[in-house]
Amino acid sequence: MKTGLKIPPTSVMLSCLFSNGCGRAPSFNVLGSYFPAWLLCIFAGIAGASIVASGLSRLGRQDMIRWTILVYPCLAASIAFTFWLLLFS
Repeated sequence: MKTGLKIPPTSVMLSCLFSNGCGRAPSFNVLGSYFPAWLLCIFAGIAGASIVASGLSRLGRQDMIRWTILVYPCLAASIAFTFWLLLFS
């Protein structure tokens, strides 16, 4: 009577293929503590969106944007994704 579990070789190959991207996560050493790179990209996106919002406010054009609750988070995400693609891919 066998009690071992037989795992198909294709599932082993697929699990190795899909876990290949988890090998190296970019991070930064800040005063001895490591911070992930995506956190830096999120901060850059939020800062960029707030700069755009203040620029539009100074020009008096902020009333042109109706759905600010959707536009500014999407702008921050777009800046963060662009920052990630330019620096870490």
